[in-house]
Amino acid sequence: MFVFTHRVSNDICLKLFEPMDAKELFAVTDSSRNYLREWLPWVDGTKSVDDSLAFIHMTMNQYASNKGFQAGIQFKNRLVGCIGFHEIDWANRKTDIGYWLGQGFQGHGIMTQATKAMVDIAFRQYQLNRVEILAAVNNHKSRAIPERLGFYQEGCLREHERLYDHFVDHIVYAMLAADWKG
Repeated sequence: MFVFTHRVSNDICLKLFEPMDAKELFAVTDSSRNYLREWLPWVDGTKSVDDSLAFIHMTMNQYASNKGFQAGIQFKNRLVGCIGFHEIDWANRKTDIGYWLGQGFQGHGIMTQATKAMVDIAFRQYQLNRVEILAAVNNHKSRAIPERLGFYQEGCLREHERLYDHFVDHIVYAMLAADWKG
């Protein structure tokens, strides 16, 4: 299998997931479970290494089908989170980026650098025209990423996502290829 890696900085690398990553992916998810659960609806469904392995197989199928990819974020050679294109809409040349980072790895600029790299890939390698990032209104850490990168805030999607027992509104951020200064 071809393994995609993209060096972001001396300390940060993006790498396509492989089945052998399941144990480490589950460990970072499990160690940050309460933290991640506040904003991510899939956390309770990730109960074992097999659940992480199933996610990895889904990401491998996504990549093989040319619908984008999910990458592990490695910081100092340790898996610390995930970032990826949810799905590429080739007809309209657009995608949206989703991401998460383990609790103990906040505050190092990891996610801002990883997201910038993904936007560069979207515009320069994939020749897309539009990249979106959606974040819950009160998820200030997640919202800070597109704001730092100069994305435009385009609006609010009311009750856009169900998080366990309630709905949350999402802010839509977008960047066009013509506006990206990367």
